[in-house]
Amino acid sequence: MFSAAAESFLRQAREIHEEELRRFAGRVSALLQGPEPSAEAAEGLRRLHLTVAATKYPRRLDGKFVELLQTVLCSPKSPEQVQVLCAAILREMSPCNDLILRCDEIQDTKLLSLVSSVLLAQGNKKGEVAAVGQRVVKVLEGRLPEGQSALFLLPVLANVINLSPESLTEEQTDAVSRKLADWLRYASTQQGVTQPSGGFFSSPRTKQPAPVTEVDGAIATDFFTVLSVGQHYTQDQWLNVQAFSMLRNWLLLYGGQEGKAPNPGMDRSVTSMVSTTSTSSRLLPPKEHLREKAFEYCQRLIEQSTRRPLKKDDGDLQRACLIEAVTIMDIICKQDSSYVYRAVSFLKILHGRICGDPTYARALLPIAQFFLNHSKLAAVDLDAIYKHLFTDIPAQLFHNPSLAFEFVQFCKDNSQLFTDTSSIFRQSFPNLFKFLAWNSPPLISEFVDLLPFLLDAGTAIEIFHLLLDLPCLTAALDIQLRAAAFPTSEKATSDPAVKPTTCLEAFRHPLYKSTFQYLLRTKSAPEDTPESLIPLRQLLGSLAGNPRVVQCAEAVPVLLELFFRVVAESADGSLINQLVVLLLQRSDQLYEIPAFKDDVYRVLSSQLPMLCKLHPALVVELSTEILEFSGAVSNIQSKEPIFTHMVWAVGEYLSVSYDKRCTVEQITRFFETLEAVLFEITQLRPLASTPSCAPRAISVLMATLTKLAARSQDLIPRVSMFLSKMRTFVQSPAVTSVYCEEDLEEILIRATELMNLLKMPSVAQFVFNPPMDVASTRLQREVNDSLPLALRMVTHLLEPAPGCTPV
Repeated sequence: MFSAAAESFLRQAREIHEEELRRFAGRVSALLQGPEPSAEAAEGLRRLHLTVAATKYPRRLDGKFVELLQTVLCSPKSPEQVQVLCAAILREMSPCNDLILRCDEIQDTKLLSLVSSVLLAQGNKKGEVAAVGQRVVKVLEGRLPEGQSALFLLPVLANVINLSPESLTEEQTDAVSRKLADWLRYASTQQGVTQPSGGFFSSPRTKQPAPVTEVDGAIATDFFTVLSVGQHYTQDQWLNVQAFSMLRNWLLLYGGQEGKAPNPGMDRSVTSMVSTTSTSSRLLPPKEHLREKAFEYCQRLIEQSTRRPLKKDDGDLQRACLIEAVTIMDIICKQDSSYVYRAVSFLKILHGRICGDPTYARALLPIAQFFLNHSKLAAVDLDAIYKHLFTDIPAQLFHNPSLAFEFVQFCKDNSQLFTDTSSIFRQSFPNLFKFLAWNSPPLISEFVDLLPFLLDAGTAIEIFHLLLDLPCLTAALDIQLRAAAFPTSEKATSDPAVKPTTCLEAFRHPLYKSTFQYLLRTKSAPEDTPESLIPLRQLLGSLAGNPRVVQCAEAVPVLLELFFRVVAESADGSLINQLVVLLLQRSDQLYEIPAFKDDVYRVLSSQLPMLCKLHPALVVELSTEILEFSGAVSNIQSKEPIFTHMVWAVGEYLSVSYDKRCTVEQITRFFETLEAVLFEITQLRPLASTPSCAPRAISVLMATLTKLAARSQDLIPRVSMFLSKMRTFVQSPAVTSVYCEEDLEEILIRATELMNLLKMPSVAQFVFNPPMDVASTRLQREVNDSLPLALRMVTHLLEPAPGCTPV
């Protein structure tokens, strides 16, 4: 956030109009045209830069003024501050049609850096990136004049290779590789010379340079790295730091052309000895020479990471450098597999040293990636590494947002490999979902990519439960963190007779302890059942308004829809049956967040027809469960969308056309159950309140009863009589006070059409039980709208319009 003063300056800069900006640029122009730009000119440039940078849209400056800025930028008389401001304004104006800058002849490295920053901001319209790259490499190749430093050019070179890696030739990349190797390996181990301050007590002689030290204060006895400590650094030490910062990208872009595999007949120790010999490394081609020096550098960083730092910031730097060193070693080993044998011994020891330290958790990811990439050559117990990684890290550090993103990204990048080589990955999905539960919505897109790899026949049911309980998991994680921060006495939490009054007390209470443990489990537990979570969901209701819980609940519908899409691709009948039963059971066992329940109902009800279509036989196979669900009038009130789709599926698929096991007795049993439900919600009793059921549910119940009667014609008189009474129902004052006129008219029309259709049993049977050769026509493809269309078509066939010839 900006301070009030800064906000005021920005607001003023944004409100300057074009005419006022033009006049102000004219005043600055006059100040710049003197023999040497003054401090007043520098102040004017600073204000001008703020003005052109304060808005999202580009400001317009006069072409002559832009040309003047370029002239002042390149003038040797211009103070450095003025040159920096001119370059900054030109960058803000980019891309610029009035640009005349060139870098071909510039020798001063500071000026070349500033000019290059302006040219690179143009977007490479006229080959500016290639021109800058050529010039920077040419200057680096030659001997720099006295007082010049390559420090200003390496950031420019890093930008060039990011924007256009192909702009450098192989000869140029070889030359830079040699330079990078020297800067990495041969920087001075002495601190820079301290300049005298000139004060009364200062010595006229400069101090002798002291050696650099390690992070623990010991004198450095090996070569300089980014982890070497000093009060003043030399130019070559700064180049060492810059070279390391761009090393990974350089190796990825230019380090792999000469990669080689080890000779199978050569002993590993011989390979290692040859590659570590300094004399032989100098005879290597440039890219191999850089790999050798980079590998030595990373080895030294790993050794330095074992030292206990004197300052906290140095500890943070140690961990960051360790991650980068392992990543670079992995790249080098991919380019030349002879390095794998040397790297493995270091990384085994490193892993054993840091795996128990949570502060080094992020460093475990590149180590695991290394062993994953080189598992064929590295003889290590990968399962032991993965077990620790997937078990301990998510459980302990799910609340670390940067680690959560990197961990999930690591899983996503290697998900196919994990599913092919190790079962630990899929078994650990309850742990992985802790990252999402605590860090949604930032991780939703990553889990959308990851979820298909976690799903299979063995995990689908448990993942379905976990998705529905994801907001509960968020609440439980919140309680777990609070319990760790505010421990309570064991006496207060160990007495089963004392009922807990808060979630925090319940966390260690014997009544809820096992339930919390199940919800916070670290690996799959398919043998356990989540029914015990019902009281815990009620207990966690006090956290339903927690912002983190609410955000997590918003992610569930997205993942649920993806879950069903993935399941639909490979699920067999047994799995679909299990999911349908769970869908009916769990639809009223959800965390009490109204918006969450509505969204989940929507997803579940929309997926139920898809599951029934995939496996129509489930209506027969699950007849007991479906009868129990559809026979409960309360489900119409609380789960109308799911109830309606389930009743529709009964009417659609309870037929011998879909399952030879379907019997008349089953049809009759379903008919009687649904008839009783429809009677219950449409009967008119004195002093009884009329149930406010959705008109759609009434229509679907009528349609399903008609379909069943068409398949067992003994039932036709019963349903016809029922349908004939619907006119009395819709005209009742008690009903008209509840439903709108359009809904009642729709119910009456549907009842009349169905009753008329049943007067022609053979036609009704054709409509509701078409031969298989017409079962896929539009008449039958429609889900809830198929019946009105069918009725209109039958009416049209039986009572053709004038002039129409029946077919």
